[in-house]
Amino acid sequence: MGYIDIAAVSLVVPDGRPLLDEVTFRVVDGKTTALIGPNGAGKTTLLRLIRGELAPPSGVVTIDGGLGVMDQFVGHGTAEQSVHDLLVSVAPARVGAAAREPEDAEAAIIDRDGLDTQMRYASALADYAEAGGYEYEAVWDTCTIAALGIPFARARFRELTSLSGGEQKRLALEALLRGPDEVLLLDEPDNYLDVPGKRWLEERLRETPKTVLLVSHDRELLARAADRIVTLEPGGAGSSAWVHGGGFDGYHGAREDRMARLDELRRRWDEQHLKLQRFVADMKAKAAASDEFASRYRAAQTRLRRFEDAGPPEERPPAQNLDLRLRGARTGKRAVVAEQLELTGLMKPFDLEVWFGDRIAVLGSNGSGKSHFLRLLARGGTDPDALLGHVTEVGAALEPVAHSGRAVLGARVRPGWFAQTHRHPEYAGRSLLDILHRGDDRRAGMPRNAASSALDRYGLVRQAEQSFDSLSGGQQARFQVLLLELSGATLLLLLDEPTDNLDLVSAEALEEALGRFEGTVLAVTHDRWFARSFDRFLVFGADGRVVESDEPVWDETRVARAR
Repeated sequence: MGYIDIAAVSLVVPDGRPLLDEVTFRVVDGKTTALIGPNGAGKTTLLRLIRGELAPPSGVVTIDGGLGVMDQFVGHGTAEQSVHDLLVSVAPARVGAAAREPEDAEAAIIDRDGLDTQMRYASALADYAEAGGYEYEAVWDTCTIAALGIPFARARFRELTSLSGGEQKRLALEALLRGPDEVLLLDEPDNYLDVPGKRWLEERLRETPKTVLLVSHDRELLARAADRIVTLEPGGAGSSAWVHGGGFDGYHGAREDRMARLDELRRRWDEQHLKLQRFVADMKAKAAASDEFASRYRAAQTRLRRFEDAGPPEERPPAQNLDLRLRGARTGKRAVVAEQLELTGLMKPFDLEVWFGDRIAVLGSNGSGKSHFLRLLARGGTDPDALLGHVTEVGAALEPVAHSGRAVLGARVRPGWFAQTHRHPEYAGRSLLDILHRGDDRRAGMPRNAASSALDRYGLVRQAEQSFDSLSGGQQARFQVLLLELSGATLLLLLDEPTDNLDLVSAEALEEALGRFEGTVLAVTHDRWFARSFDRFLVFGADGRVVESDEPVWDETRVARAR
């Protein structure tokens, strides 16, 4: 079907930092290969090099077959974009190019109806037909029915912003997986998908004959869908690639074996280096005492020089040590009490008691009201004046939530709100160090050395002078968790997939930090691996019912059996 060959690709970013160092691997024909690595290691940049958006200063990228691409943030449409625009953006290059001209030509006729504009429109329609556009609309029809439940003719002019992020991702994936391109690049394809959507994606990846290179940090998806794992490992000269030829189940063991081998090779090299240095020193002393050792001294020097010129073996990649200190504080025994609470148009009335120290995962399909529920609590429940402003917002404004019934926070509960988003006008153009040092209207500033120390604990000290908007999605998420840590929240509200853009090490560090957190945690998540670390599960069903379960419930048909 097709393949991707990456050979010795290196890249230095404009500020002089080496990002990629002779990255070499092959994406095998007909297999799904996962590209993983720490946030900021260069995964998205490498995808841009593969698709031709950037030209590698050194190295070669070879692609055999048509290339289909889905960007990480395909789900961020504007009011001017339609479903048709999204489908065109992921269509084969020839169809995509021909599909844009008819609409532009039609707009030109509306602006000025003349012979030249009419001829342009007629030519555009002919080019679109020649490119196979009308035939390809049958594919789009299948995609919109599968993803949205309506035919393309009805969905075509629907505003993209009217679709949830999950619907947009599902629609783009349907088009790519059903399209003719033999090779697919998928950057975080599982973001915004609920668990049924993730399972659908896993099944399609297992059955597709296409060659797929995907970036994902979803451990469950990696375990179920990836045939091979490529890891970008940061080093002093940039990130290099290590290939694990099996699935995710054996990845951690293989990585530990690899690290042990690298340590052993370096130990042997150091021992041989020391032995040669001692031999040269010994020959030098003997040559000083007797000329007959002079030739042996020169030979020893040559041997040492050649050994050092060859260089040491590959270094062990530096460990990514994160120290997340979500402390919390003691509150009243009951952190949240809800009585006949109903969010207008989203759910039926329900009762809930949340006790100090509970770890509650809030589960359910997209659009079922989960984030609205936690936003209501972040605002102070149904009595927001009780908070007197003691709420930490990270990532989204606390807009009102229409409701009836009652939801009350317990004594000494200070909520923290984390709504992961990539639109942060308040941080635009500001460096991480400046944000922490100067503070803002919701949090006090801190000394620069303390700010640097905090960034170091989160693996962000090298990005201290970078602007927030220049960070990768995972680095942004880590920084927002740091802001929550510094807020002193006692009820931690994590919304919009806190682990979505976190790399594997960061996600595991967050799990450990939440385990040590002295307070109450409610987290909306579609991360099945992350959900296993919770002890209570609040399930928002598609039918509007809210029930508790002793275990994670991802299948809507099982909500009826949850208690």
